[in-house]
Amino acid sequence: MRRLARAVSCGLLILSVASCGSGVDPLAPGTGGREDKPVVGVILPDRTSSDRWETQDAPLLSRAFSFAGIEGVIENADGDEARFASIADAMIARGVKVLMTTPLTPEGGAEVERRAKDAGIPVINYDRISLGGHAEYYVSFDNLNVGELQAEGLLRCLGTKPGAQVIEVQGAPQDNNATLFADGQRRLLGPLYDSRELRLVGSEAIDKWDPLIGRAKFEQMLDGNGGRVDGVIAANDGLAAAVIEVLRAKGLAGQVPVTGQDATLDGLRAVLRGEQCMTVYKPIRDEAEAAARLAIAVAKGDLSGADDLATGNTRDLVSRRDVKSVLLGADLIARDNVRALVAQSAVKAVDLCAGDTAQDCAELGILVN
Repeated sequence: MRRLARAVSCGLLILSVASCGSGVDPLAPGTGGREDKPVVGVILPDRTSSDRWETQDAPLLSRAFSFAGIEGVIENADGDEARFASIADAMIARGVKVLMTTPLTPEGGAEVERRAKDAGIPVINYDRISLGGHAEYYVSFDNLNVGELQAEGLLRCLGTKPGAQVIEVQGAPQDNNATLFADGQRRLLGPLYDSRELRLVGSEAIDKWDPLIGRAKFEQMLDGNGGRVDGVIAANDGLAAAVIEVLRAKGLAGQVPVTGQDATLDGLRAVLRGEQCMTVYKPIRDEAEAAARLAIAVAKGDLSGADDLATGNTRDLVSRRDVKSVLLGADLIARDNVRALVAQSAVKAVDLCAGDTAQDCAELGILVN
C-alpha cells in the first residue's frame, strides 16, 4: 500500500514508551483518585454518517483517557445542532479542562468555541475543523490526499475507456472535510474533465452525508443521463452503498466502478464482491490515539508537550490564522490488498468473510481461523 502522507510528529508514534517535550508520556497510567482526575469533554457528531463514531472513536478515546487517569465524558450530538450546543454548554458549565469537538457545521462549532474560549477552556477540533473558529488544535487526516486516493482508485478501475461518464456523490456541504475530499479529487479528475477525456455527468453534495438523500440524488442524475454511467465518485462507504443499491436495481452493480472511504466492514465486503471499486483506509486508532495524547497533555497543563505533538499547521482562511495540527496519512484499499487490513487487525476475517464473500476471501488467501 502507498501511504501518501506521513506524520512526522513523535506524538504519532503511538506505541512508543515516552513522548516528546516534557519527558512524561501523556498516556501513562494516572495515580490519583477520582477527585484528582481532570475532565476532558468530547462531542462526536452523529451515528449515521459513519458507524466509526460509536464503534471506534468513542471506545478508543474512552480507553486512552481512562488509562491516563483522565475522566473522559463522551457524548454524541446525533446530527442535531441544538443538541451539539446544549452538550457543549453543559461541559463548559462543568468546567472541563479540554473540550474536543467534531463540529456539525463550521458556524455551530465556532460559536461553541467562542463560549469555551470565554470560559478559558481550550478546544481541540477532532477530524473536522471549524473554519472561523477558535480551536487551539486540530487532529485529522490529510483530507486533500484522501480525495486524491479516491480519484486515483476510480481511474485505476476505469482503465483507458475514452470519454467515460462520471457521476459524483459528494459529502455534506456543511463539512469542510467533504470540500477537501472534492478538492483532492479534482486535482486528478479536473484536467481530465476539462480535456473531455472524462465527462462529468453531474455532482451533488449530500446533506448530512445521508445515504437516503444520496440514493435519490444519484438515481436522479443517472436517470437524467439515460441510465448511462461508467464510474461513480462516492465520498464515503455509506454513500457508496446507496449508489450500489441503485445500480443493483438496474442490473449494473459490479459493472460500474464506485469509490468509497472509511474502510467500513460493509464497504470492504462490497470491495471483495466487486461492487465497490475501492475504499480509503484511515486508521481511526491512530487518529484517536493522537487526539487523546494531545487532550491529555493539555488537561495536565503540559502545553509545551502538546505543542510538540502538534507539529503541523492548518490554515483557516476564514479567521486568517494557522491552527496547530496533527495530520495523518491514509491508504487506498482495493480488492487485491484487503488482506493487509486483516493482517493489521483492522478488520476481523470472520466478519469480513461471512456469507457471500467467503469464496472471495478464499481466492485472495484470507484465512478465517
